Amino acid sequence: MAHHLLASYPNISGKLSKEISSYGFTPSRPANIFRTSSSSSSSVQCRSSSSSTLSADQEEVAFVGSGKFGIDRKGEFRYLVSEFGWKVRSLFRNGDEVRKAAYVQAEAFHEPVFLFDDFFFTFFQAEVLSGLVYKLTNSPPDRYACLVAESTPETSESQELVGVADVTASRDQAVLRHLPSRAPEYLYVSGIAVLKSFRRKKIATVLLKACDALSVEWGFEYLALRAYEDDYGARQLYSNAGYRVVSSDPPWLSTWIGRKRRVLMVKHSTKT
Repeated sequence: MAHHLLASYPNISGKLSKEISSYGFTPSRPANIFRTSSSSSSSVQCRSSSSSTLSADQEEVAFVGSGKFGIDRKGEFRYLVSEFGWKVRSLFRNGDEVRKAAYVQAEAFHEPVFLFDDFFFTFFQAEVLSGLVYKLTNSPPDRYACLVAESTPETSESQELVGVADVTASRDQAVLRHLPSRAPEYLYVSGIAVLKSFRRKKIATVLLKACDALSVEWGFEYLALRAYEDDYGARQLYSNAGYRVVSSDPPWLSTWIGRKRRVLMVKHSTKT
C-alpha cells in the first residue's frame, strides 16, 4: 500500500529543503529528499527544529477553497462535516499539524519489515512528510486539499487529529473516459488514513463525506478514487459512500508484473 500513497507525489528536488524548513522542520540532508533511483542508499531524517520559529503568516490557519468553510467572518471555525463524534476541516499549515498528518498516513500505509522496521518507518514517514509539504506549497488552493478529522469533546477530551485524506483536482483521461458525462475534470480522493487505535469508528466515512462537501464547494460534478481489487473492506466502505466500480487495472499493468490490481470507483457529487 505504501507505493500507492507515494505514487501521487512527484520526485522532489533539493529546493524542497527550504520549503520544509519554512514549516518548522530541518531535513538532515538538503538535497534529494526522495530517492530518485533504486541505487540510492542514502536515508533522510526529519526532526522538529527547536531553534526555528514560524512567521505570523505561517502560523495563520490557511484553509483551502472559496472561503465558505474554514474561518468565517466572525473568526470562528467552520467544519466541512461533523458527524458521529468527528469533525473534518482542512489542514492547518503549521509544522506541528503537518507532521501529525504525515504520521497518520505513514502509520496507515507503512508495510512492516522483519528487520529494522523502526528505521524504515522513520524513513517512510520522512517521505510522506516531504510529499505533503510539496503539495501544500506548490498546489493552487482550489486544486488540492489535505483534509483532517479530529475528535469532538464527546469522543475525546483533547481534539486529537485521527484521520487524513487528500483531495486533488485532476484531468486524467484514463478516468474521464469512464465518467457518465463529459466532465472536464474531477476530484481525486487518495491517501485516506485513520490512526490504528481509532479504526472502525466511522472516521473514514466522515472523511468521505467531507470530500463530497468539498466537491460541492469547488463546483466539481464527480469524485473518483482507487482501491485494491481484493480489499473488500475498503471497497464496501466506498460503495456505502456512493462510489461505483467503473474499471480495473489491465493485467499487463498489474498482475502480470507482480502488482496488486486496483479498481477505479467514481460517484456523482452530492450535498451532504
